[in-house]
Amino acid sequence: MAPLDPTTLPEAPAARAALLAEENARLRRICAALIERVESSGVPGGAPYAAFEHSVLLAEQVRERTETLQRTLGELHRAKAEAEAANLSKTKFLAAVSHDLLQPLNAARLFASALEEQPLPPGSRRLVGNIGRSLKDVEALIGSLVDISRLDAGVLRPDIAPFPAEELLGVLAEEYRQMAASRGLGFRHVPSRALIETDLALLARVVRNFLGNAIRYTTRGRILLGCRRRPEGLEILVGDTGPGIAAEQQREIFEEFRRLEAGHEGADRGLGLGLAIVDRISGMLGHPLGLASVPGRGSLFSVTVPYATAARSAGPPREPLPSGQPLAGEVIWVLDNDAAIREGMEALLGGWGCRVVAANSPAELLGRIKAPGAALLVDFHLGEGQPDGLEVAARLRERHPGLPVVVITANHDAALKARIRQAGYDCLLKPVKPLRLRLLLTSLLGRQPERRPAR
Repeated sequence: MAPLDPTTLPEAPAARAALLAEENARLRRICAALIERVESSGVPGGAPYAAFEHSVLLAEQVRERTETLQRTLGELHRAKAEAEAANLSKTKFLAAVSHDLLQPLNAARLFASALEEQPLPPGSRRLVGNIGRSLKDVEALIGSLVDISRLDAGVLRPDIAPFPAEELLGVLAEEYRQMAASRGLGFRHVPSRALIETDLALLARVVRNFLGNAIRYTTRGRILLGCRRRPEGLEILVGDTGPGIAAEQQREIFEEFRRLEAGHEGADRGLGLGLAIVDRISGMLGHPLGLASVPGRGSLFSVTVPYATAARSAGPPREPLPSGQPLAGEVIWVLDNDAAIREGMEALLGGWGCRVVAANSPAELLGRIKAPGAALLVDFHLGEGQPDGLEVAARLRERHPGLPVVVITANHDAALKARIRQAGYDCLLKPVKPLRLRLLLTSLLGRQPERRPAR
């Protein structure tokens, strides 16, 4: 039967109603037939409409759970952002605190080192030595806290540059040879002519930790600092004749706050962060670490550093620090806005026979200069309203071409160290290590052949 055409309905209301009633009945029959067909085509024993309603319910539950998951993910992202911001804030706080602490610590180290240069009674010399060691412990603790915080926050950026391996290792050998001698230990350093490419300051942190631990845990015998040429890079090694490390502990010692038993009294001052920092630095730089140890015989720690591809010459191995006073009579300009640091520098450099011109500001320094200087030691941060140390050094070099410049800073930022290097200056980080300063000045002034006959 064809569907009813509304245009063909009769005019009479009664006839119209009859036709509409008949059409309604027809549509009901069609609907019933469709329902019967749907039910008969479903799963045997199933209920199609119930399944449909269940599907709708599941879809609604999926939608609700998706919305809940999205809200949870949003909360997690916010929590992660807050944690990262808190971590960065902690890092900035530690950096600021460390800078404020390093200023007086730097001055104290300079005064203590100046005292050690003086002729003192044995009892006083022993006290001064204890002060120096305590200050070094404070420096190490602050440095460890700041380093681990910066590594965790991901704000530590390496300053990769080529340099002769001996530029670092020769300085460390001189420094730790004296420390080993004070413990009654032998110290052997095998110089290297290799040219490597890495972050000098971060590599120094790694090797210093190896050397410090070797001296700390070795009660008798000797310490070795040397290198092996490998196809993949230069392997820098530190060996000792200490107690050794059991195989099951060799992985654990690179975890935070893990310390082995000290080799002698007073050697366990630390947080147990040293090798954890070494592990993270090596991972960041991509320098593999090595450890070979036999309990009762000693340990051999190593780090492998890539060779440099630059054409820079490594030069001859560093000579040991000359005896006597190789800096005697040299005029050293010191520019620092901290009075205690200026006094400490004057005392330390004066003990080496230098003539020191120290000033608070560039204007004061220019006013006090009476004769050409042999070198300039300038703090990078000279206070509010003052140019930074790089700008001052550039101005002085215009007046005194070839003037050796050492920029001193507590800022470990890689970009700043790159700027200092690109300007042709040397950089020392606070607190200044007196032996490192003395070696650097001796090397800088020794590079000027025209000055040598005057000594």
